[in-house]
Amino acid sequence: MKEAEDSPAAQTRSDWSLPAAWSLGFLCLISVFNYLDRSLLGLALPLIKAEMHASDTMLGLVSGLAFVLFYAILGVPIAWAADRWNRRNIIAFGFAFWSLMTALTGYVGNIWQLAVARFLMGAGEASCLPPANAMISDLFRKARRPLALAIFGTANSIAFIALFPIAGWIAQAHGWRMMFIAAGAPGLILALAFYLTVREPPRGALEAGATGSEPGNFRQTLLFLAGSRTYLLILAGVTLMGANIFAAGTWTPTFLNRVHDMGVAEVAASIGPVRGLVGAVGILAGGFVIDRLAPERVRWRIRLPALACILAGPSEALFLLGDARWLWMLGFGLTSFFTLLHQGPIYAATMDVARVRMRALAIAILLFCASLLGQVVGPLAVGMLNDALQPSLGDHAIRYSLLIIAVTPVFAGLCFWAAASHYLADMDRAGNA
Repeated sequence: MKEAEDSPAAQTRSDWSLPAAWSLGFLCLISVFNYLDRSLLGLALPLIKAEMHASDTMLGLVSGLAFVLFYAILGVPIAWAADRWNRRNIIAFGFAFWSLMTALTGYVGNIWQLAVARFLMGAGEASCLPPANAMISDLFRKARRPLALAIFGTANSIAFIALFPIAGWIAQAHGWRMMFIAAGAPGLILALAFYLTVREPPRGALEAGATGSEPGNFRQTLLFLAGSRTYLLILAGVTLMGANIFAAGTWTPTFLNRVHDMGVAEVAASIGPVRGLVGAVGILAGGFVIDRLAPERVRWRIRLPALACILAGPSEALFLLGDARWLWMLGFGLTSFFTLLHQGPIYAATMDVARVRMRALAIAILLFCASLLGQVVGPLAVGMLNDALQPSLGDHAIRYSLLIIAVTPVFAGLCFWAAASHYLADMDRAGNA
């Protein structure tokens, strides 16, 4: 009987117990709203520009800098707290707060009030991803984490498939303000439900050993992570992918509006579900493949997402430069498949090279760099290039400005590929081999 209980099949069944599945599902739902609420501004940019008469540079600052300042900066101390205290409570409070800020965005009167609302929304959203990833690492064993985190990573796709079209319809029929109000209100109820129905999992209970179970101070954690070559290369790759993801998320609706004459509702109803569905297939395909890798091929847990990032580069170029609808749609579909495939495996690898009480902070530092550089530099650089090229290229300036997102994934993939060479040694160093 003992042998049967220790079998891989029995361990897999315990991984996917009802409490673990419910917790993962609810965390995924919260992440859906996390991605939806931050993406609404990109969808509304053409309408806000027409109403508030703001330049593309100003809109790039509001969509990027105003959000990321608190999102990136507060994410680090919030994650430090999550490595010590109840992660469920931190997520529930943050979810309620950013949902309130999303709803209040519908009442802003000018571009500066919009920036403040965006600023505070970022503060709330900083409480989601690092504590959630750390919780998932304690709900599933190391062998199952890539798949569990891949499922968690489908939140962005679910937002595009299920909620983005609804948001676009609301914006078209009732105005962009009502879209923000309708998106924020449900989060207040769901935050309470999450607090009442999800329990905090014990830390490190599924690890082979309890190495590093005591929380170190902030400096000790930074020094430990800085000594991991795998982590540093992942950090560089995630930062480059942040520039790609945030710039694309902010400016793709505007690109489709200016270059392909698509309205807000058409973008939300057609492009949103395509990106969501194909993106989800890519994320889950990567998770399933990595979940079934033989133990001696553990480095491919990083090499597979590295290849996906490298392939995302030419796919982005095809999307931006293709004139025929079938051609740029093919590029868009390939981009959607490859771009987010890396997130689940890379976050799982980050858990493997960090000690148990360092995991939320390790993810927060990744998000800090991806957000601070990616979300500020990406959208702002595209906005500035748009304004600079507008006199000579007109509305088509944006297709060349956005070529930034075709370059960054290639360099990110090269960083991930290099990280795979140090993966085993750094897992052993963290006590997770």
